[in-house]
Amino acid sequence: MESDFTSDIDTIASIEAIPTILNVVCRVTGMGFAAVARVTEERWVCLAVNDEIAFGLKPGGELKVETTICHEVRQSREAVVIDHVAEDELYCNHHTPAIYGIQSYISMPIFLKDGSFFGTFCAIDPKPTKLKDPGVVGMFKLFADLIAFHLDSGRRLATAEASLLDVRTTSELREQFIAVLGHDLRNPLASIGAGMRPLERTPLNEKASSIMLLMHQSIARMSALIDNVLDFARGRLGGGITLTRSRAPLEPVLRQVIDELQSAHPDRIVRARST
Repeated sequence: MESDFTSDIDTIASIEAIPTILNVVCRVTGMGFAAVARVTEERWVCLAVNDEIAFGLKPGGELKVETTICHEVRQSREAVVIDHVAEDELYCNHHTPAIYGIQSYISMPIFLKDGSFFGTFCAIDPKPTKLKDPGVVGMFKLFADLIAFHLDSGRRLATAEASLLDVRTTSELREQFIAVLGHDLRNPLASIGAGMRPLERTPLNEKASSIMLLMHQSIARMSALIDNVLDFARGRLGGGITLTRSRAPLEPVLRQVIDELQSAHPDRIVRARST
């Protein structure tokens, strides 16, 4: 886990609605301080804030988590709402209001889509404020859910971008491999061609001559196939493939394929029919 929660601060800062949300809750409730906080078992870190009472916190600022009521919100996973600390049976003697000099307080938990606790959306003020109102509590719940939605969307986007980058990297490596393979295939093909040249100067019977002719044709076809592979790789890695169209007859190519099949399987009969 990051020691300074920089990524969380940056993520919250990227949500354009956050400053408006913080300002709205202060205007509606009359409270002077509202914040989005990242709360863990050991840390309370301010991620965004609207401070009109000079409380002194800025994004990245930290409070000792055990001195906050947000710590208890994380444990109970329930919101805490206090209109007037001095008159509240549960919190009139609580250490947090005494430490920070507050009389009104509201903290709404922020849960991510997977149910994990992220932090709180909270507000405080040194004077009492009417907060135990369904409209006010509902507003805080709505804004907390909105913040959670943006956090989840940001994480899904980051995951999708990382996956896309992996796919692109894999694709580039595959295409580079194809390009290298195409170049490497030329060497053994050239060796076969070089080995055939001395044989051509040797007297051959009719059958051997036909085999030599077939080998020449096969080398030419393999060379063309390698050119196609390299063209594909250049097209994917470079600026595309330039095509030159021509009216070359297809029958010689098909006949070459048939002759290769017949040579590889002399015990079989291969028939071709033109239409």
